[in-house]
Amino acid sequence: MRQWMTAALWPALVLPALAGDPLAEGRRIFTELAQPSCSLCHTLNDAGSAGQIGPNLDELRPTAEQVGKAVSGGVGIMPPFADSLSPEQISAVAAYVAGVAGS
Repeated sequence: MRQWMTAALWPALVLPALAGDPLAEGRRIFTELAQPSCSLCHTLNDAGSAGQIGPNLDELRPTAEQVGKAVSGGVGIMPPFADSLSPEQISAVAAYVAGVAGS
């Protein structure tokens, strides 16, 4: 029975790893892909950024939904990124920020 369970669970355990690391992709979008870079304006320890223009995300600790809305539509002086990032990229950066902020 144990071998059957292991074999049955294998795809569920391996396929996400084959698809890539979503947090790593979110970090790449935060630090490199978004233009201007999120790290230019925001402080986020995990990303190694110390921006002083936008809020400190480690202190703010936003939810993925809050980040997604801000990235998509912009907020304050932050421009919207809906035209330059795909919905999947916005979701990835939102999950990343929400997952690492304050750590």
